[in-house]
Amino acid sequence: MKKSLVLLYGTINYALGSAALVSLIAFLFNLIPANPLLPNLDGEASTTTANAVVINIGLMLLFALQHSIMARPAFKHRLARLLPEAAERSTFMLATAVVTFAMIALWQPIPSVLWQADDAVLYNSLLSIGLGGWALVFYATFLIDHFDLFGLRQVWFHFTGKPYTHLPFKLNSLYGYIRHPIMTGVFIGIWFTPVMTVGHLLFAIGMSAYILIGVYHEERDLVTAFGERYRSYIQSTGKFLPQIANRAAKSDSAVNAR
Repeated sequence: MKKSLVLLYGTINYALGSAALVSLIAFLFNLIPANPLLPNLDGEASTTTANAVVINIGLMLLFALQHSIMARPAFKHRLARLLPEAAERSTFMLATAVVTFAMIALWQPIPSVLWQADDAVLYNSLLSIGLGGWALVFYATFLIDHFDLFGLRQVWFHFTGKPYTHLPFKLNSLYGYIRHPIMTGVFIGIWFTPVMTVGHLLFAIGMSAYILIGVYHEERDLVTAFGERYRSYIQSTGKFLPQIANRAAKSDSAVNAR
């Protein structure tokens, strides 16, 4: 595949993946204008609750399997036989966009309300916190390298003829306190909502389960890659929230040492 085509492939898939993420956020907070292709999470029910639960769980499993399988080294090696290595992450973005748009389009609403914020201040506060969680996701991607994570760095290096270099293991900003701020943002984004329906709760539970399982396997891979350095990182930081007690203990030790 020509270098220019790889660059075009990566750019298009970056745009598709970004659009899918923005659409997912709008879907969760019921911000999508009414249309038959991209409905909102809490639209009108079109089937029985039992059918909706089965279909929605299947969609979330599809999302989880796509992410999990394509993240495995064995799959990446097989993909490298078909596409340039520089296009691997872009292909992941393309698959993620397809699966995300499919989940949005095929989701079966279960709009029964479990609780909702009737007060305008509380409503807007919860909405702001939820959207703030997704803002944290975007911010955290730039702390590590947004364009590498979304595949653009790889295809640009390929286009310019520069050898690709993996990102170094570094602790900056939020990553000095928590190991997975991106997932922290996702947790906030899916759980903080001004209207909690049965469908939204199902989505939040399903995606939370996927995150916990996915992070477990990711950390095993990172220990394999970085060894004792990552083990020490685990001991000094929280997975999704800062280890306040651990930080306090370190501060006390520093004071006593003086």
